[in-house]
Amino acid sequence: MNAGPMPLWRRLALWLLVAVCAGCATVATGTAPPNKADPFEAWNRKVFSFNQAIDEAVLRPIATAYAEAVPAVVRQGIDNFYANLADAWSAVNNLLQGKPIQAFQVAFRVGVNTLFGFAGVLDIASEMNIDRHYEDFGQTLGVWGMEAGAYLVWPLLGPSSVRDSLALPLNYLASPMALFNVDLWGQVGIWTLQLVNTRAGLLGASRMLDDIALDKYTFVRDAYLQRRRSQVFDGEEPPTPDPSKDDANDASEPAPKVAPSVESQAPPAADPAPAPMVAEPQAVPAVPAVAPAESALPETPVAVAVAPAEPVAEAAK
Repeated sequence: MNAGPMPLWRRLALWLLVAVCAGCATVATGTAPPNKADPFEAWNRKVFSFNQAIDEAVLRPIATAYAEAVPAVVRQGIDNFYANLADAWSAVNNLLQGKPIQAFQVAFRVGVNTLFGFAGVLDIASEMNIDRHYEDFGQTLGVWGMEAGAYLVWPLLGPSSVRDSLALPLNYLASPMALFNVDLWGQVGIWTLQLVNTRAGLLGASRMLDDIALDKYTFVRDAYLQRRRSQVFDGEEPPTPDPSKDDANDASEPAPKVAPSVESQAPPAADPAPAPMVAEPQAVPAVPAVAPAESALPETPVAVAVAPAEPVAEAAK
């Protein structure tokens, strides 16, 4: 007997239950948070290790066999199909963020790929130089002023944050799993195909990550948080205030000017009578002492920003 689609309230209740369990398990550890952006690191590392084990034991072998059996052009067509559906949701979020021009551009992109690209299998819009402006509801909440909150790692879903987790229900309703009127197993099949197809395109990137990252958890966390912040501000991130520099600026401020005293305001006394001019021998000007030049070193070291790798869930796009 085929089960009907899961009601929305049950899905939301399931998300809430998982979030409560994650919070309880984190509080039970009783360890001090090593990072302000990652107060649940102890629990997040356990979930990350679980996801890594699932990937190494199940997902990576399936993705490897899938990449060997399915031609690259077919895998690219599947990626284009899912990306075209994501573009429709991006158009809505661009409009919610107050960017009507980009919303119209993305909507036009969806129409072109849907009509002339066989429902998005062919990316005709990119050939016409119509750019993709990907936006989800988590980015919309960020544009509205909501902070990212604590970093979270969800089983199977991967890295997230409090803000992005709150946006998951609406993002799910705009996903292919909810748009197509299929039962639960059909939704699982749609999600599995997207997951395996995306993972197959990231086999080379995952091998590179294994070679260069000493701590993959820290690398993925920092890359995710930096990338999401860049997406919220469209690559124009505001400068982060440095408290140490603020203190230094306060200390270097000049002292307030003091009103001159009465004595300093008094008129100058009359000059005495000039003395008779007597010729004096001309003095030889002294050679000024040259102070040794100090090394002009910058006050603060220059930080080199390393561009992080794309997260696994979106790098194939």
